[in-house]
Amino acid sequence: MMSTQGFRTEKDSMGELQVPADALYAAQTQRAVDNFGISDLTMPRRFIEALGLIKAATAEANRDLGDLDAKIAGAIIEAAEAVASGAHDAHFPVDVFQTGSGTSSNMNANEVIANLASRSLGDTVHPNDHVNMAQSSNDVIPTAIHVSAAVACAEELLPALDYLASTLEARATELRDITTTGRTHLMDAMPITLGQEVGGWAHQIRMGEARVRDALERVHALAQGGTAVGTGINARPAFGGKVAEVLARRTGIGFYESPNRFESLSSQDAAVELSGQLKVVAVSIMKMSNDLRWMNSGPLAGLGEIALPALQPGSSIMPGKVNPVIPEAAAQVAAQVIGNDTTITVAGQSGNFQLNVMLPLVAHNLLQSISLLANASRALADRAISGFSVNQARLEEALGRNPILVTALNTVIGYELGAKIAKRAYAEGRPLMELAREMTDLSDEELERLLDPKALTQGGIPGAD
Repeated sequence: MMSTQGFRTEKDSMGELQVPADALYAAQTQRAVDNFGISDLTMPRRFIEALGLIKAATAEANRDLGDLDAKIAGAIIEAAEAVASGAHDAHFPVDVFQTGSGTSSNMNANEVIANLASRSLGDTVHPNDHVNMAQSSNDVIPTAIHVSAAVACAEELLPALDYLASTLEARATELRDITTTGRTHLMDAMPITLGQEVGGWAHQIRMGEARVRDALERVHALAQGGTAVGTGINARPAFGGKVAEVLARRTGIGFYESPNRFESLSSQDAAVELSGQLKVVAVSIMKMSNDLRWMNSGPLAGLGEIALPALQPGSSIMPGKVNPVIPEAAAQVAAQVIGNDTTITVAGQSGNFQLNVMLPLVAHNLLQSISLLANASRALADRAISGFSVNQARLEEALGRNPILVTALNTVIGYELGAKIAKRAYAEGRPLMELAREMTDLSDEELERLLDPKALTQGGIPGAD
């Protein structure tokens, strides 16, 4: 019923209320909007996409099982696909901080899809009886968390991590012959090549990829079919498996029906596990970002070993200053993801009996972490890793003055004499080679062979065949 003030009257089991005239949603969504004006955060785009995919899959399954009229099913599928594509995101206004089961978001999807399907069909499509047939918010929302996270990882995060790792591997190959001073405890240590250092970062990212892929095996299990408490009340036994098959076909991801729907409704362990692996990736990115910042520091009073691409002025008061903005941004992303994981951990343990009651929060934080890591990985690859230059003269200067190279003489002169040589080199500011000539019987030829920084990056016993 239309009003003269831009609103229409809708009703549900609790009575009538006013809804914006042009809104695709109805009474239950409006009640959620009225109740949950808590933040400026609405459910993520990926989550709305997943809801659309699920509603299309459930309509197809109900049709094939003989429970839903083919014409109604077709209209629901068409409308749900439009929702999945993002065509109606403006009609999903429900706050993230809502009822813990996500019922408001499920009904938001049901109402929007029912409205669109009714218009298309020219007949009434009911949000509960038709769109939500054989479903409950209690299995739809856990399924949407898994579907949205799996799709986001497949389409965003895993390609971005592969891109970052590939960029790092290419630079490691390029820098394989450039020797630098290794550092432990932020103190000078034995030499390594820049290729070895960058290759270590690359392997961290490859291991992060592998960890995420492993966790996704559990995320691919779907709660759909468990309905209210896991028993599958009001759904045919074949329904959950059929929905998983349809979703797998539509997304190209290996979704399957959960082997235990009671676990899938009552817990968010798979999401917690995936978040934990995202945290590992964040830790790797934080480590890499901080190494880049240290290596770029200076350029005069810091290490100044590399120069990151100059992307923007670094100060509003100091002319000519340029900051390592991309590693700083990536480090902030890492901090956010680590914080998100803590929130997801708390949310994951907030299950009581047959249902977790922080599902929207899990969805929001998990999807934000996936998106942030994907974007930060590409930014690091394109705007930091691929373009940094090496100050080789600075590297060689530091190597030539590094008393720790005396470690290479341990097997020839022993630890005690080596320590004396190193301490004098530090105290007197003299080159290691000069003091080694004075304090050992080794020839210049032997010293040059044993103390060659490049040779020392290959490990083993210096000078041995």
